[in-house]
Amino acid sequence: MNDLYILVVEDEPEVAEAVAAALAPLETSIPVEVAASAEDARGIVESKSGQRLALTLCDHVLPGMQGVDFLIELAQNPETANTKKVLLTGQAGLEATVDAVNRAGLDRYIGKPWKDSELVECARTLVTDYVIENRLDPLKHMSVLDATRLAETMRRGNEGI
Repeated sequence: MNDLYILVVEDEPEVAEAVAAALAPLETSIPVEVAASAEDARGIVESKSGQRLALTLCDHVLPGMQGVDFLIELAQNPETANTKKVLLTGQAGLEATVDAVNRAGLDRYIGKPWKDSELVECARTLVTDYVIENRLDPLKHMSVLDATRLAETMRRGNEGI
């Protein structure tokens, strides 16, 4: 069983497939789950009890619930409060983005369209941050994490790494 996973919440199938394909290099160690709505995403999170949601990439315009509101929900849940959060959208206005930053602890905002290399680097950086901040053993995920940053953290003497 994998202990970490990444969640993509995107209602447009072509976009969801493109994000998942861009993140494929990370899937050698960290699975990528895809949900078409906040409700579907909640079901995935509940079904993966005992595993850690390291990163969520979420569109803003979703059926039933706005992506920012879902990210706020994650931030308020003790099990997912430390999850790194990315708003991946072309439609969130300034007010929604500020709300995501202030109330959901948004880590990044990526506009559509994106460059795959930038999306992968963002995900790699944020998952590495998650591992460091939560003092997790990085060894099983070294192939996809930022090894230089992990080495620097270990040299500085941070326990748990």
